[in-house]
Amino acid sequence: MNTCRCFLLAALACAPAGAQSTDSAAHAAGFDLERPEIVAFVNEVAERDGIKRSELRRLLKEAQPQPKIIEIMNRPLEKVAPWYEYRERFVNPERINDGVQFWSDHRLTLEQVAAAYQVPAEYIVAILGVETRYGRNTGSYRALDALTTLAFDYPPREKFFRGELEEFLALAKENRLDPLTVKGSYAGALGVPQFMPSQYRRYAVDADTDQRRDLWNDWDDILASVANYLHEHGWTPGGPVLAETTLDPSPNFQIEPHNLELTETVDSLAARGVRVAAEVPADTPVLLMSAEQRDGPAYRVGFHNFYVLTRYNASVRYAMAVYELAQAIAHQLPAPAAPAPP
Repeated sequence: MNTCRCFLLAALACAPAGAQSTDSAAHAAGFDLERPEIVAFVNEVAERDGIKRSELRRLLKEAQPQPKIIEIMNRPLEKVAPWYEYRERFVNPERINDGVQFWSDHRLTLEQVAAAYQVPAEYIVAILGVETRYGRNTGSYRALDALTTLAFDYPPREKFFRGELEEFLALAKENRLDPLTVKGSYAGALGVPQFMPSQYRRYAVDADTDQRRDLWNDWDDILASVANYLHEHGWTPGGPVLAETTLDPSPNFQIEPHNLELTETVDSLAARGVRVAAEVPADTPVLLMSAEQRDGPAYRVGFHNFYVLTRYNASVRYAMAVYELAQAIAHQLPAPAAPAPP
């Protein structure tokens, strides 16, 4: 831990109650709307999206900084946990059993959506299982607070989050949402599928044609939207997703930990001593990745459909968790009951 931060925490622990309440009062003051970057944001959004400057300022005045979010952003689970620990959080008996029950509860809609978008139902279910435990936890942060904090107090990705804040304000206007009450994840992801605002506007589907795209309460919209997202990102029906590997006695390869592109082929890996356990053509593009086990290193390859899963969340571990949860749920799903004889 940074020495200055250690000193600050110690000082806060020893500070009198009055000092801490002063700090709380400063926090409650919200964002300074005269900051040049906020002034520029208001002017640009008003011009692009037709939202009145006075309305934008009113909303941003209500936003509250969330320092905890910055801490979480600096240590996301996908980057700090080894695969075997990450897997245990998302691929466990409880989440598998809940997924089987969810599939049984929504079987008809899932079958219709899977057929319409040519995306297997198990991946739709697994994404919802990893993202929000099938809708049980859609986030406790007010989206306005989270997105404003990241847009103006998180320099590494301020451009991205200013764009998402703008998209959120436009989405609220379009979908008749109250931006002061909508809640989401610490990063501003929304609804059961945890779409970022720009994804919500682009990929959400009004499946039941009620003139609303409701990703919190309308399961027709939710399931169709996840399927549409994967379809629009190029899911290949019937294509492979992931395969295990075996290594020659003296393999010669390197893992690029942040790479998500299919930069290898089955043949190029074989030339370096990595054998892919799948019956696919030698020129099939693949991504080589680490899948650390408790007893040592292990390696897998992802195919095009694995890459599509990383478009949902740019993390190899996330996509592996979705894959394994999908397979486990599909394996345990009871066969549908036979129709009664006439």
